[in-house]
Amino acid sequence: MKKLMLKLLCGASLGLAAASGAATAAAVGSYQHVLLISIDGMHAVDLQNFIASHPTGALAGLANHGVRYPNTLSSAPSDSFPGLIALVTGATPNSGQVFYDVSYDRTMYAPGSNCVGLPGTQPAFDESIDNDPTSYTAGGTPGNVLSQISPAKLPMAKVNGVCKPVFPHDFMKVNTIFEVIKAAGMRTAWSDKHPAYDIVNGPSGLGVDDLYAIEVNSNDSVTGHDATTGFHSIERNDQYKVQAILNEINGLDSTGAHTVGVPAVFGMNFQSVSVGQKLAVGNTSDPQDAGLVGGYADALGAAPNNGLKLGMEYVDSQIGAMVNALNTNNLADSTLVIITAKHGQSPIDVSTRVAVDDGPYAATPGFGAVSDDDEALVWLAPKMQKSNYAAARSYLLSQATNLHIDHLIDRAHMQGKYTDPFTGPRTPDFIAITHPGVIYTGGTKLAEHGGFAENDRNVALLVSNPGIAPAVRFDPVETRQVAPTIVKALGINPGKLMAVKAENTKTLPGL
Repeated sequence: MKKLMLKLLCGASLGLAAASGAATAAAVGSYQHVLLISIDGMHAVDLQNFIASHPTGALAGLANHGVRYPNTLSSAPSDSFPGLIALVTGATPNSGQVFYDVSYDRTMYAPGSNCVGLPGTQPAFDESIDNDPTSYTAGGTPGNVLSQISPAKLPMAKVNGVCKPVFPHDFMKVNTIFEVIKAAGMRTAWSDKHPAYDIVNGPSGLGVDDLYAIEVNSNDSVTGHDATTGFHSIERNDQYKVQAILNEINGLDSTGAHTVGVPAVFGMNFQSVSVGQKLAVGNTSDPQDAGLVGGYADALGAAPNNGLKLGMEYVDSQIGAMVNALNTNNLADSTLVIITAKHGQSPIDVSTRVAVDDGPYAATPGFGAVSDDDEALVWLAPKMQKSNYAAARSYLLSQATNLHIDHLIDRAHMQGKYTDPFTGPRTPDFIAITHPGVIYTGGTKLAEHGGFAENDRNVALLVSNPGIAPAVRFDPVETRQVAPTIVKALGINPGKLMAVKAENTKTLPGL
């Protein structure tokens, strides 16, 4: 698959410069604004194919003044939380210590426990911490993220001997671009799919001046069902965030209520492509979804089905609206636009899809928790970890056929890539890497993310500005390189990011 993808990308490079070719941007620090867009699920090959088939679209226009990086890898694991944290901190889960949105911490306590009993709980930083997960406002006020989160639903931890709820930002171990940029006296903003994305505020809890969180799993206004169950309902959900960005480009806050000036760094994530990749058919409660099918019709991603194509074209049109707003406000030359993805989606070739029951994981000796989508992270309970480790490993290997495990990353192989699970409070005891195409589901979803396969990790990356000559760089890069690139573009030393120093994260080449 990798060779075929590279061949496709090289063969359709539209005559642009490659690897050592080189376009250079304006001088470092000459940008006043950076707009970061994550099109969740968009592979590098999706971006290439979409530009080729939509040469007058917004993404093609940005590529005509930008550098594309076809050999970009997202985080590993490729879940949304570590995926976004890579983009905004420069961290892998090694220094970031965030492995999943629903992960595990051996030192924390369950919600409502008042820190009584044994430590070890599964922090769930998703819609489950909302005041009201059925409402797009999450039961609070968008733009005031803490009003949307119920402290009673949060995990707990002892801080200086006092038991306190752990907000998502408290879970962070390294600082974010928002904290660094704000400390330099600049305005920051972000919009995302759950109030749990308070995590981007960083350890200070104060990194983002304007954090506009819309609940993606809320009931759609038309269908009355979860917005992720329809091709058009997810667009309606994304549109809240798009309007926030347009307001910010116009110098207003995300709600459009106050004049505050254009942020130095701002952006959002789109869910429409990700849902289009996952959803088998449209929502029967929405007449507009009739006849729409998700996923791809081919093995290489060149033929997205009409539901996925709809999502891609919607995203392109809304990015076009943002570009038009930048032009209208005379901001295009001073704004660096970065298009990428927190994660990809696996499989592209739906003929390889295998749905698997994850039930056997719960019978692992010493079992503490599991998080799985198209791989599995397994934690043993703290008091049972060391005494049960060998038995747990043997059990998981004995279940390799049932669980479609290709290979098991255990403690011996964890050290070096991540921290030792015997000393790191959050490191999984085991990571089960599955065969490509495997999804742990009893439903009809066509694809998932979170794993280590190429389809999960090879994502789109395009950096654009009218002052950049078009180029394609085939250097192997990672999404975590976006973070130091952003702060450097604004004239700030990337070394102010803790993860950049700890992991020696480089800026993107060719800029």
